[in-house]
Amino acid sequence: MQIEIRGAEKLSFRERQVVALKEMGLSNEEVARRLNLSTSSVATLYHRARTKGYQVVIVMPGDVLGIFAGEEDG
Repeated sequence: MQIEIRGAEKLSFRERQVVALKEMGLSNEEVARRLNLSTSSVATLYHRARTKGYQVVIVMPGDVLGIFAGEEDG
């Protein structure tokens, strides 16, 4: 899976890290552990990033989604 953050140039490096991990489904606690931050810092960085406006595009191969499994419905 790949993610693209549109508008990332508006975000600080740390905000980009937090956004990427949060958008992949990690909790504040998990992000804090990975980045060696407090959970309140993660929440602050995520909130600040959201106010700056960005869009996340998740790119997933079709086979992961099960949509290119084969044409069995002949």
